[in-house]
Amino acid sequence: METQLIDKATLARQLPSRAVALVLAGGRGSRLKQLTDHRAKPGVYFGGKFRIIDFALSNCINSGVRRIGVITQYKSHSLMRHLQRGWSFLRNEMNEFVDVLPAQQRVADEHWYRGTADAIYQNLDILRTYESEYVVILAGDHIYKMDYSRMLVDHVLLGADVTVACIEVPRAEANAFGVMAVDSTRKIIDFVEKPENPPAMPGNENVSLASMGIYIFNTKYLERLLEEDIVLEGSTHDFGKDLIPKAVGEGKAFAHPFSLSCVMSDQKAEPYWRDVGTVDAYWAANLDLASVTPDLDVYDTNWPIWTLQEQLPPAKFVQDYNGSHGMTLNSLVSGGCIVSGSLVINSVLFSQVRIHSFCTIDSTVVLPQVTIGRGSRIRRCIIDRGCVIPENTIVGENAEEDARRFHRSETGVVLITKDMLVKL
Repeated sequence: METQLIDKATLARQLPSRAVALVLAGGRGSRLKQLTDHRAKPGVYFGGKFRIIDFALSNCINSGVRRIGVITQYKSHSLMRHLQRGWSFLRNEMNEFVDVLPAQQRVADEHWYRGTADAIYQNLDILRTYESEYVVILAGDHIYKMDYSRMLVDHVLLGADVTVACIEVPRAEANAFGVMAVDSTRKIIDFVEKPENPPAMPGNENVSLASMGIYIFNTKYLERLLEEDIVLEGSTHDFGKDLIPKAVGEGKAFAHPFSLSCVMSDQKAEPYWRDVGTVDAYWAANLDLASVTPDLDVYDTNWPIWTLQEQLPPAKFVQDYNGSHGMTLNSLVSGGCIVSGSLVINSVLFSQVRIHSFCTIDSTVVLPQVTIGRGSRIRRCIIDRGCVIPENTIVGENAEEDARRFHRSETGVVLITKDMLVKL
């Protein structure tokens, strides 16, 4: 047992340097509605000062995987600017980097990426220059903390050609995922992408085993699968629909439970993984960080979330001109914010937010550089970057009025953007 532990520790140190991570960050995320009108989903703001993609990239850095390619496509300017300004601290002299790989015409046919596998295939020439033994393929649009070095160790010890990270999800929600069945050795014996009737886990009819969209491939095996798939008539060139089922059919795919590599401050807590792909899910995950005991610990200095650190003054809370103090409860407030004599509760304020006097801000996510005029009452909202909310604006008290002016979700979360305000 002791020898095995030593071997695992040695592998955990060595394997990350023999791997390269490819982050798929080209998706729009249309279910986030107007939040992704001008930015890709991985570039959407999250948690008071981060972008969604920062979590996958931070996992790479903290795991020791310091060679990273980010594959972009849809409205990528905001995302690329963030990567250039916030992720340029890696040293190429030490063979560490974040390469931005935008969609471009690399093949004879003139088309954009046709699927997740095609996005990797069109960058196969670049992948080969990295000369890696393993490829860690990640989605850039999920919120979680994970040690990829543990998954790499598991991949090698299992003798797998491809390892798929998986998580238990309620069966009623599993039709949004790739769902798998495994044997006693964790070999995947069946895999189906987004099934209408998801298969249940043995012994638990209410739970399915779902793919997290995180894969580790032996590089040579991945290259072969990609080259065979690209000429296959009828293929959608997608990992979940095409490549993983083929690897399962060849007996080469194994499952890696998220619980084996999830990074948690409280070992008794449930592993945290969120797809903030809808307005409601995005709002709820942000506000959870402002709760007394959030499910995700972003204060863990042993596993920091890296991002662009803007040079901003501290947040400031001042009296209004009439001497009213205001109050802030259970809220995240970032640098450069000024709150004047207003009530802010259960909310997340990103950087450089200005809230004027006599406002009540409740259960609201306020993105950077927003100004809220005096006397406004805002509840259960997401306010996009750069919005200027007029004085005495009331949102969250009249459902019909909210839906007429802005986007209102089925659960009553209101999304406000600059374009919506201009139309008013």
